[in-house]
Amino acid sequence: MRRTQSFPVPGPNSLSRWWTIRSPIKLALNALALRWFRSCPSLGIKRWLARRTGMRIGKNVSIALDVNLDIFFPELIEIGDNTVIGADTMILAHEFLVDSWRTGEVRIGRDVMIGARCLILPGVAIGDGATIAALSLVNQDVPARAFAAGVPAQVKKRAD
Repeated sequence: MRRTQSFPVPGPNSLSRWWTIRSPIKLALNALALRWFRSCPSLGIKRWLARRTGMRIGKNVSIALDVNLDIFFPELIEIGDNTVIGADTMILAHEFLVDSWRTGEVRIGRDVMIGARCLILPGVAIGDGATIAALSLVNQDVPARAFAAGVPAQVKKRAD
């Protein structure tokens, strides 16, 4: 189950009024920091940059090249200790819809392995020790120590 908050927006669509949702200056600063983050080879600098945007990043977190983290609400992302996130993964804490927008915390536990090119949507929790296969769409919670794969991701194996 995704835990999100929805906010109605008047007008043609919610994205057309993005500046009413988040300060353009804050968004520009987040975009600059996270653009540098995407191509930085140093894991230590990546963790430092992510923390500067408000993300809660644990110890020894490894985030591969070209990972996209939410620029509108990075403070809603939490990644636990010793987690590995594969290349080209996208973690979103917001969604713009036609007549509303949503936000939701993304909680990734400790010792989690997320394969390359995954998409993690707002309001999702991934439990400690879980594994997410490459190319998966995580649109619902994944229990601790489970293996999930697919579009949408489904739990294939649960912890015993």
